[in-house]
Amino acid sequence: MFIVMLMNFGVGFIDIYVAGFLGPDIQAAVGYVSQIYFFIVIAANAISIGTLVLISRAIGAKDYSSAVNTARQSLLFGTFIAIVLGALGYISADFVISISGIPPHLHDAAASFLTIFAIALAPNYLLIIATAIFRAGAEMKKVLIIMGIVSVLTAAGDFALVFGFGPLPALGYIGIALATALAFTVGLILSLILMYSSTLWRHIFSTGSRVSLETIRRIVIIGWPAVLLQLTWNSANILLYNILSALGDKSVTALASLTNGLRIEAVIYLPAFALNMAASVLIGQNLGAGNPARAEKLAWKIMFAGIGVISAASAVIFIFAGTLAGLVTDNPDVAFETARYLRLNMLVEPFMAMSVILGGALQGAGDTKGVMMNVFAGMWLVRLPLAYLLAITAGLGALGAWIGMITSMTIQGILMGIRFKKGGWKHIRF
Repeated sequence: MFIVMLMNFGVGFIDIYVAGFLGPDIQAAVGYVSQIYFFIVIAANAISIGTLVLISRAIGAKDYSSAVNTARQSLLFGTFIAIVLGALGYISADFVISISGIPPHLHDAAASFLTIFAIALAPNYLLIIATAIFRAGAEMKKVLIIMGIVSVLTAAGDFALVFGFGPLPALGYIGIALATALAFTVGLILSLILMYSSTLWRHIFSTGSRVSLETIRRIVIIGWPAVLLQLTWNSANILLYNILSALGDKSVTALASLTNGLRIEAVIYLPAFALNMAASVLIGQNLGAGNPARAEKLAWKIMFAGIGVISAASAVIFIFAGTLAGLVTDNPDVAFETARYLRLNMLVEPFMAMSVILGGALQGAGDTKGVMMNVFAGMWLVRLPLAYLLAITAGLGALGAWIGMITSMTIQGILMGIRFKKGGWKHIRF
């Protein structure tokens, strides 16, 4: 899973790196649309969480027929939601960008990105759900193969379609979005091939299968707090971009720095989210096997291991923040602000690790509501108010927003640790 996350980071870094050749405006547009697109794929992530919880518990209890049925219903439900949202996104892409608060001179590029992503929404949705099915069954090598091919195609497509290669035309910034869309489609096709070749998952495609509203209801019950969590997180990030957009002539520098900082910081999130996903599966399977004590012991071990690894990586990024910032931009103002963002955020990464890993453990147990409430408190009650007060009211600019971010992450990590320690997740039933 760590290798998968590392490849995802590489692709995100290359997106920003290629966009950097096209100027800070395109870098800012890429970051803006990334936040909006995460908002659109909320339902897929929620379905994948419900799917993972139910399948991992079923496999832990050796109830393989239930695991297959859950996988089938998840794919059917995801297909329906993706078609509806994709159509709406395609029709309203220009309107969505208009009301998002993005600076006017970035509007056309952002609208073009979003239109292409809307067309690719169905393959992306089903790819997310398919990899969740494999993860729930601890079939990580299949996920590695799928996402490895998706990552290579995306990275190669960024260069080939933006700048042109052989018979491929130079499409400019449109090539970044198109490369991602094509890679999603190939990844979905490969996922379906691997499912059909599996002794267990090939039964998903058996004829005569019907829609099970009861199974979909269970997926929704587990997943709806994850929808709110993603809404909370992504809408807060969009509002943070809006706060930075209000900085006048310093807005583009701040927006590009946030985009760059998030992409570089993603390397710290790699082991955290890899362990988040591992914790989800291990907690779910151990609870399904009727062993909550082992589930709790594993979660704490995973968390402390994650804090150790992430603290070491944070120290390296703190020291070389300036060098790393220079890799993604040649604009001195953007490089300075990106480096400052990185140094401040590296100070609180251990709390991020606590929040992400224990959040994964709680989600694996089905306590998605608890995770959602903690994230809401950190983002909306701390991050946004503090960022606005310091950046706008107190006149600290981007620095004020960075201080709001690190304060909220510290509080969020503490809240997640308290929630897990109380142990209510051991008694959740569906």
